[in-house]
Amino acid sequence: KEVQDKTFDEVQLPEGVIEEVQQTWQAFISQSPSREAAAEALYSALFDSAPSLQHLFKTPRAVMSVRILNGIGDIVGSMHTPGPLKISVETFGFQHMELEVTVPRVVIFRDAIVDLLEMELGLRFTSKAKSGWTSILNYVGGAFIYVRVNFSERLKIIAASWATANNKVAEMDDAGEEGAEGQEGEGTAGEPQQQLKAVERHAKEEKNDTKEGEEEEEGKDGKKTMKVPTTFNEMFMFNGAVMGFGSSTWMNLILEQFENIVMNVANSYRLQ
Repeated sequence: KEVQDKTFDEVQLPEGVIEEVQQTWQAFISQSPSREAAAEALYSALFDSAPSLQHLFKTPRAVMSVRILNGIGDIVGSMHTPGPLKISVETFGFQHMELEVTVPRVVIFRDAIVDLLEMELGLRFTSKAKSGWTSILNYVGGAFIYVRVNFSERLKIIAASWATANNKVAEMDDAGEEGAEGQEGEGTAGEPQQQLKAVERHAKEEKNDTKEGEEEEEGKDGKKTMKVPTTFNEMFMFNGAVMGFGSSTWMNLILEQFENIVMNVANSYRLQ
């Protein structure tokens, strides 16, 4: 009955409760003029439930509404199997890591969905169905919080390894200290973002380093010597040249996009 954000384990609701949740979901979809209409009703219920949270809705309304509908549908459809259900919820949580999900916010969105179903289905929305929906939405919301707090360590690993590959460990460490001073009390979820930003500040410099890595330098004895790659970008282009792709412009495009992927790994909107 409450949002559990300290643990994230498999959950198994009673079969009767699962059946009620799935049947009420299908009834909600069926009585709507279309899936798009059902999606719009869900979006409106969530969007209007808390005006202060409307800034979280960044994706275009038509796209976001369908995503919400499909996301809830996947979760409801997996309720019979705890393993796949956990994976589905965990994946959903990773897609929302850039959002500051809190227990009060979970309660707001949970109640908005439950109230919508109760209003649309009337007497068909039994007390067992309401209990089931409350439980599964609490599980999902708690998982979002758990994923954001506990899996942020993976973002630290990505930031650290990327900094090492580009000789930017010093910059990352400095940013980590600044982030700790500037965000004291905000939790560990913001630390990886600070480290990623530290690396991103020098992203443009890598483009110049990549070009230099392709050029030959003049040695003291007057002979031409190849500059030894010391960063990820330089090694990438060096290997590309060895394989015969040195003059291919699309190699630079790949390199630039890979940089963007690393820098925005925790931001699903940018990553897409």
